Amino acid sequence: MRAARLIKMVLLLQSRPSMTAAELAGELEVSERTVTRDAQALSEAGVPVYADRGRIGGYRLVGGYRTRLTGLARGEAEALFLSGVPGALREMGLEDAASAARLKVSAALSPSLRDAPRTAAQRFHLDAPNWFHEPDTPGLLPAVADAVWDDRRVTARYRRDGGEVERELEPYGLVLKAGVWYLCARVAGQGSFRVYRIDRFTAVEAGAERFERAEDFDLPAFWEERAEQFARSILRAEVVVRLSAEGARRLPYAVGAGAAREALARAGEPEEGDGWVTVTLPVESEEVAHEQLAALGAEVEVLAPPSLRERFVAEAARLAELYGV
Repeated sequence: MRAARLIKMVLLLQSRPSMTAAELAGELEVSERTVTRDAQALSEAGVPVYADRGRIGGYRLVGGYRTRLTGLARGEAEALFLSGVPGALREMGLEDAASAARLKVSAALSPSLRDAPRTAAQRFHLDAPNWFHEPDTPGLLPAVADAVWDDRRVTARYRRDGGEVERELEPYGLVLKAGVWYLCARVAGQGSFRVYRIDRFTAVEAGAERFERAEDFDLPAFWEERAEQFARSILRAEVVVRLSAEGARRLPYAVGAGAAREALARAGEPEEGDGWVTVTLPVESEEVAHEQLAALGAEVEVLAPPSLRERFVAEAARLAELYGV
């Protein structure tokens, strides 16, 4: 346990000019006193860890010290080769660079771990697009990806509301969601971040000017927050339904896991006898609710609004006539 922590401490210091005891303690999930003891142990082992004293002091490696990858365990080496997404790298135009990087890492591994790339590839493959959807790579994706990697402002034309708008953007990050590429960017001169579908760009031109990236921007956290906001924003109506135990189990697959979980959590106690439960469910619209809830068949009964209940009554009558009941 301590050996792994010491290795991680060296790698952290190798990746940054200097780190305070508090920063190291946070990364290593230990106390600052433990950081002090670990730094002393590394120094005694010949690793040139130097402590700068004072209010803004910290720890750093001296003499251009670099560790090698020969200390990787098999699980760590295999996990390293799982970090890439081949299809996404190819679509961004980074396949050659990623291949070269993997070759360099492979060459640095000890002989006993040289098969890590093959064993990892045999056990895991990521297929990002949804079923029955042919992946369609946006033609402007490589240009956008280059600007993201290089922190260059871009002038972009974007289809919106039947027309086109032009914006000067600071491209912060790319997200691949269910086979669709999105750009998280800040409009130049403004503080707000926005999300753009790459396939709606009609033109992208990178300028010579680089922008200064906000140090506190966290792409995964930003995307999670925006995705949750979007999911909530489209739920503008409510329906009241009764669900059997099987219907409650299948509800997350029909209407979305988040909305289903919240609705079921707010539901009352199951009815005596048959165990059905009454649920108030947020939905996008009556039309969408009809399509989604129809997948539950006889495991759901719509109680309100009356117009949606009438839709199901009419559909049940058509099915009865079709099957001659």
